[in-house]
Amino acid sequence: MFAKSLGKSSVLAPLSGAAFRMLWLSWFAANLTVSMGDVASAWLMTSLTNDPLMVALVQSAATLPVFILGLPSGALADIMDRRRYMAATLLWGAGVSTGLWAFVAAGSLTAAMLLVFTFLAGIGVAMRWPVFIAIIPEFVSKTELPSAIGLNAIAVHFSRLLGPVVAGVLLASAGSQYVFMTNAVLSVVAFLLVMRCRPAPKDSRLPGERFVGAMRVGLKHVLASPALRVVLARTFLFFFQVTALTALLPLIARNFHGEGIGSFTTMLAAMGGGAIAGIFLLPYLRGHLDRDRVIYWGTGIHSVTSVLVVFAPTLWLALPAMFVVGMAWIGVANSLTIAAQWALPAWVRARGMSFVQIAMMGGMAAGAALWGYSARLTTVADSILAAAIIGPLALFVMHRLGACGLEDEDLTPVRIGANLVPPVVDINFDEGPLVVTIEYMIDPTRADDFRTVMKETRGARLRQGALSWRLYRDITEPGRYIEHIVNESWVEHQRLLERFTAADERLRERRLGFHISATPPRIQRYLEC
Repeated sequence: MFAKSLGKSSVLAPLSGAAFRMLWLSWFAANLTVSMGDVASAWLMTSLTNDPLMVALVQSAATLPVFILGLPSGALADIMDRRRYMAATLLWGAGVSTGLWAFVAAGSLTAAMLLVFTFLAGIGVAMRWPVFIAIIPEFVSKTELPSAIGLNAIAVHFSRLLGPVVAGVLLASAGSQYVFMTNAVLSVVAFLLVMRCRPAPKDSRLPGERFVGAMRVGLKHVLASPALRVVLARTFLFFFQVTALTALLPLIARNFHGEGIGSFTTMLAAMGGGAIAGIFLLPYLRGHLDRDRVIYWGTGIHSVTSVLVVFAPTLWLALPAMFVVGMAWIGVANSLTIAAQWALPAWVRARGMSFVQIAMMGGMAAGAALWGYSARLTTVADSILAAAIIGPLALFVMHRLGACGLEDEDLTPVRIGANLVPPVVDINFDEGPLVVTIEYMIDPTRADDFRTVMKETRGARLRQGALSWRLYRDITEPGRYIEHIVNESWVEHQRLLERFTAADERLRERRLGFHISATPPRIQRYLEC
């Protein structure tokens, strides 16, 4: 199974904490600016050009920065003060919105310039998303985490419900420049709210990680985590499929009576309303379905209802289908996000979630470009129909290949550094590389089982940040094995000890279960001269 059922805490329970409440309000305000900006940009592009590819590229321009900057943003969020870092991204958004307002008001905005500004706005989103997702567990307990993520989704989708309405009113009554001016004001409000949030300080006696090293460790952790790789593959495929409908929705809306902004914003609002309803339905579904089944059913339902939307003869028949689209979307997206959160320890959470963001936005950017190009060659309806077929088919192939979910691990931190013998010579933090060897004596008849456990150990060591790992067998003494671990420096070795989790402790006990010597495995540390 992809995971066991989640807790049944109230969806609204995390809002009882004042700090999380301010954080949530800032997130809602930030997402409201994104929703309003997306609507204004997409509709503005249809007035600048009738090319379906250019219309679809608005979404690509918005999501491509997330794909490019996902890992750097996650690394920064893990090594910097997360609250101040998030506040800086909000000021960036205010600046971009102000620039758009100025060019639109002057009447000098072109289609190419709109794509550039959309890309710049996407940079702010790319830098903000990992830090917000990573900071949530610092404000809520583990039992409240699913509800807090659900509230995060409510903020996103309520903004998608309210944003199109506000943007539509401003577009129809005043003009798109006032949408961007409102976004600038909301970004400043969100900035002030974030600066009032104060999570508990981190407990570490070690200096902060360096930027390049933090990215390297984050990448190695993801590559060595089977559970996270499954989540990333599923995330990319799902968003690659579903972006066909959202990217081409402005052109679908124009086909309905009136060809006005009202049809477009009403359809987006229906999707946002469905997502909000889905959040409140999820606790019930989790009591009856595991995450695998939520993902399978959500993907299939989204495919069917997206086809109904594009072939609906009237707007009033399309709106119920858009509502169900939103419910299916949030069911899958929320399940994938929680799976990723529970596959990541706290120290690398922002970097890990940045890869989820890369998979999500990379799927959307690639999908928007592909489905837009497909619509240019064929029709909008044919393009969405193709996406509806390919999405579930890809998920089925993944399942057949064995890329199904894994059980959640207990990633509670376990401090082991105090139990180790300290060095007897002076060592600077940056000295390295540092080699650690651990000597095991095992029953030779159990060698195959021991190597299986050590294969799991390799993944655990690399996830913790080791540069390399090897296992050597003594050819002169049967049953003697040497585990060889290379750390970048002495401080990175100390960080590895701080990153030890309850799951690592259980794996350690399994390793020691093979050790038959009366004395514990011998551990030695060597520093390069």
